[in-house]
Amino acid sequence: MRRRRLPHDPRGQGVAIQPIIAFPDPRLRMAAEPVARFDAVLRSLAADLLDTMRAAPGIGITAPHIGILQRLVVLELSPGEVRTYVNPMIAWASPEVIRHHEGSVSMAGVADEVERHARVHVTYRDLDGAERFEEADGLLAVCHQHEIDQLNGIFWVDRLSRLKRDRLVVRYNKLRRG
Repeated sequence: MRRRRLPHDPRGQGVAIQPIIAFPDPRLRMAAEPVARFDAVLRSLAADLLDTMRAAPGIGITAPHIGILQRLVVLELSPGEVRTYVNPMIAWASPEVIRHHEGSVSMAGVADEVERHARVHVTYRDLDGAERFEEADGLLAVCHQHEIDQLNGIFWVDRLSRLKRDRLVVRYNKLRRG
């Protein structure tokens, strides 16, 4: 994997931007494996994901987006509010649903409305391996569902009707060629 270091990282370490896998790469449809080791390698991967997501730009990214089939998610819904989730799982989802505009760093330039549960409870581990629990609603709930789907090999366009998905893929392919 190529690493590109840039000098303007606020952590003072340089920025490690990894190549993002582009749709329709079959690796985006593969389920990620649980993380078993909570060490410096995992923390470095989380930092690389954050740098890559910011460069994309995006508000959420998983290790599978850069070709690493590990259950690791990084979110930054507001600048500076970074959240990292290791082995996240949805423990409960509300019966109420909301619609939200979604896209992906692996399918840049296109987005569409997706229906998701309005509220979720998520269990996960932090970078040190401690068990955590989080209740989420609104955008955070949408992001959890979107990224956990990705960890399970479900790409966000799979949540669209066939007609919407086909139209979106045509738009995306035109953008890539143009």
